[in-house]
Amino acid sequence: MTAIDTHPTVRQNPFDPPAELAKYRADEPVRRMRYPDGHVGWLVTSHALARKLLADQRFSARSEFKRAPVSRPGADPFYGAPALPGWLVDMDAPEHTRLRQQLAGKFTARRMREMRPQIERIVEDLLDAMAERGGPLDLVESFALPVPSLMICELLGVPYSERAEFQRNSEILFSLNATAAEASEAMDRLYGFLRGLAASGSTRTADGLLAMLADDGTLDAEEIAGVGVLLLTAGHESTSSSLSLSTLALLAHPEQLALLREDPSITDNAVEELLRYLSVFHFGVPRTPLEDVEFEGHLFRTGESITVSIPAANRDPGWFEDPDRLDFTRKTAGHMAFGFGIHQCLGQNLVRMEMRTALPMLFRRFPTLALAVPPEEVPLATDMSVYGVHRLPVTW
Repeated sequence: MTAIDTHPTVRQNPFDPPAELAKYRADEPVRRMRYPDGHVGWLVTSHALARKLLADQRFSARSEFKRAPVSRPGADPFYGAPALPGWLVDMDAPEHTRLRQQLAGKFTARRMREMRPQIERIVEDLLDAMAERGGPLDLVESFALPVPSLMICELLGVPYSERAEFQRNSEILFSLNATAAEASEAMDRLYGFLRGLAASGSTRTADGLLAMLADDGTLDAEEIAGVGVLLLTAGHESTSSSLSLSTLALLAHPEQLALLREDPSITDNAVEELLRYLSVFHFGVPRTPLEDVEFEGHLFRTGESITVSIPAANRDPGWFEDPDRLDFTRKTAGHMAFGFGIHQCLGQNLVRMEMRTALPMLFRRFPTLALAVPPEEVPLATDMSVYGVHRLPVTW
């Protein structure tokens, strides 16, 4: 078996994963891949195998073993080293279980439904501001970024007035071009920021998650700060990308937008389809075997890096009929936009509720919403680990 030299990164259009991934999935869904540091590991591209591997706890999520599948100097301080306090995505059981149990009840589907009036209020205020300002404007700056930023601040009890600081630092952490020193400094600033909030009743909302965790006393201050950093950065970055890229996809697929307008009852399924179709975590999920594992006829040796490609799995014709077509009427069950297994995204219900609320309200308020530049001039966020657009100039 010949290893592919690098993980493919070049997209042929804004919505599809790199074309090589489909070829790999069809020809050899488990294959050798060379990582930027020279290590030869594995790439998994089929839906069924991705689910099987992510559900198997012989494969570790611990950061000590992780390698980035594409060149990403900013990950160097955090990969190959023990997980930062509270950073549960880089942990296995029992530490992962202990932390997740403290948080899971705060992100249930029921709790997120109860928060819908707050989301609607935030969205309505932002739409009012857009209408008052008039177009053209950048939808990322005016809408797609502030919706999740305001919500995660409310949920955590973080002052929204501090958003510029945490947004700037989280952008560094998600950038593929940040240096190791820049990423370390950004993480230090975020931990310091959240550490101060967790300790100060005067600067956090009493019913926010940080306050609840501090008052509960189960987690120490560093763990609370780490949980806060994780939720704050991931909670606005991924949803902002999903909202802006979904808006671009709807404008590029007017027949699907028409379906959504004509039948609001399909909103939930439309959001699931957008999540599947766009798969904003475009470099996949890292795992490492803790022992030699026979997997689908291959021997994964202890310590070998594995990248599970979520974009490839979500476009697998073995699971989804005609997967490269955006179709709001399809059955979306089983998509892996939020991963799979015990590390499945903790905030997925919040992301869903934000998208189910924000997208229909946006297009109801501005039924003639359109791009203010040619599609090819929209700057795509190919330099980020969470894919989206840097700016989305729109008018109406």
